Amino acid sequence: MPELPDVEGFREILASCAQGKRINRVDVHDTGVLHGVSAGQLSRDLEGHRFTAPERHGKWLLARTDGPTVLLHFGMTGELVFCPEADPPDPHDRVAFTLGRNQLRYRDQRKLQGLWFAEDADTDVARILDGQGIDAMTVKWAEFDELLSRRRSRIKSALTNQSVLAGLGNLLADEILWRARLHPECRADRLTDHERHRLYTEMRRVLRSSVRAGRVPTRKSWLTGCRDDADPTCPRCEGPLSRTRVGGRGTVWCVRCQPGSRSPS
Repeated sequence: MPELPDVEGFREILASCAQGKRINRVDVHDTGVLHGVSAGQLSRDLEGHRFTAPERHGKWLLARTDGPTVLLHFGMTGELVFCPEADPPDPHDRVAFTLGRNQLRYRDQRKLQGLWFAEDADTDVARILDGQGIDAMTVKWAEFDELLSRRRSRIKSALTNQSVLAGLGNLLADEILWRARLHPECRADRLTDHERHRLYTEMRRVLRSSVRAGRVPTRKSWLTGCRDDADPTCPRCEGPLSRTRVGGRGTVWCVRCQPGSRSPS
């Protein structure tokens, strides 16, 4: 599932391979991924424009041009692929932007999200992203502290709530909580100042490492590298890992390293 590090990788692909390039043609292979725009309008309004510097907010990629902006959300299975135009199409290619002899392809198997079109680079983008919280990569400690200290929900739910912090998904939240030694069912507003600061520090560390890797790493020294084992054990204490659901999400934590819950009353 693409999370902040994956989308940051897609932003880098767009910046290195498409920035400054003219969009010669837009091919929509599946209109089911388009939101608020028809295939005809997308083609008419984008062809002839050039991609400019892309941006990312949370799990959203802003593919800006010298005209309109396309906003991409990758859901659970989406990705952005840059390849020669002559490469055979993938059955899950939904939209292709031709740039000279190359193509930028939005590929998504399950089609849970898709592409949004912002004719006005400021007003329409703000409307589409309305309700998104502060980006998890750029949030300052004081902002983070204020956000969590007033949340009565479980800490795992608070971290993955995109209206609170934008960009964190299931894998990142579990990894951060494991490193901070906090039970995923702790209530956010019941964390001590020290616990919230430790959580913020570990979030920053995990995000920096994940962005460098282009994804949440599956190293054996990470919870992510062990969570799907048949009989998973903690890479820190070698104790058993437990599984449950928090806020409808599959959640993994260490029984020894993350004791207690202080869950909502």
